[in-house]
Amino acid sequence: MNRKTILSCVVLFAMMLSKMVFAQEQPRIQIGIKGGSSLNKLNTELADLDDKYALGLHLGGMARVNFGSAYIQGEALFSKRKAALKPQGQTETKLKWNAIDIPLMVGYKFIQQQDMNLRIFAGAVYNYTLNDNLSPLKAIKEGVKHFDKSNIQFTGGLGVDIQKFSIDLRYERGFSDLSNSFKSKPQAFSIGVGYFLF
Repeated sequence: MNRKTILSCVVLFAMMLSKMVFAQEQPRIQIGIKGGSSLNKLNTELADLDDKYALGLHLGGMARVNFGSAYIQGEALFSKRKAALKPQGQTETKLKWNAIDIPLMVGYKFIQQQDMNLRIFAGAVYNYTLNDNLSPLKAIKEGVKHFDKSNIQFTGGLGVDIQKFSIDLRYERGFSDLSNSFKSKPQAFSIGVGYFLF
C-alpha cells in the first residue's frame, strides 16, 4: 500500500467521523408543541367513596435545553382533567376541572443515536386549577369550599425522540392534598406526543 492510498484512507475516515459527529449534534435549545391524554385519579381516605381513573387531555408548548446527554425541559400545558368517584350505593360521578400545568424536568438520554434518543426524566409540576365541577358530590362538598387551586406534583417517566418527534410516558402524583378538608392527593398516568419546530 503506497503513501497516496494511506492518505486517501485517512482522509475518508476523517470525513466519515466528522459526518457522524455532526449528525448526532442536537441544537442547544429546542422549542416545540405537544398534546396528549391522561388517566387521572383522586386518591381519597374516605372508606365509603371509591376513586377511579378517568380520561383527560392536555395541549401546549415545550422547550428543551440540551447539555450533551443531559437536558432540562420546561412545558406550559392547558389540561382538561377528569376523575371518577363512586359513593357506596350511588352512581358514579365524573369530576371535571381545567388546569394550567407547568412541568420542569431534568432528563438523561441513556441511548443517543442519529435519529433516535431514549430518555429518562424526573421533576416537578406546578398545577393551577382554573375552574372545577366537583360540587355535585355531597361527600366532598365541604372540601370543595376550601379547594386549593395550586398544587405541586412529582413527575417522572420514560421518553423517546424520533427525529423531531418526541413521545413521553409519565406518572404524576401530588405532594400535598387538594385541600385541608378533603384529603386527596391527585395522581395521573399520561402519554404525550410533541414536535420540535426548531
